[in-house]
Amino acid sequence: MSESAAISDLQTLLRSMSPTLDPRRFVFATGSTAEASPHLANALMVFRENEGVTLILEAEVASRTGLRAEFPCRMITLNIHSDLAAVGFLARIVPELAALGMGVNPVSAFYHDHLFIPEDRAEDALAALIALATK
Repeated sequence: MSESAAISDLQTLLRSMSPTLDPRRFVFATGSTAEASPHLANALMVFRENEGVTLILEAEVASRTGLRAEFPCRMITLNIHSDLAAVGFLARIVPELAALGMGVNPVSAFYHDHLFIPEDRAEDALAALIALATK
């Protein structure tokens, strides 16, 4: 994997984010540590809270787990290596989507930020993000 320098400048992040919509359908699933453990290898993301373990799983996979699953969604990846300490990137993006009446669950990973959008609004979100990048 080639390493690129992480970007922290807000205007560069916004202009260069190049959002792409993943074709898969995801859900957020939850269960106890014991219930979730057999499914960790299939998870796109794992987060442990006091109440239980949250997994982001492909919807088809989640339907076979027996875990409680909610929020059918699609993932939009903002294809720019954002600095984990960058200020204001998601704070600028999330209100744009909120203004369109959609919830968003952002996940920041090492290289990119990912937005989980209600599946029926994914195309609207993608169009709004592309428009934001060209402002």
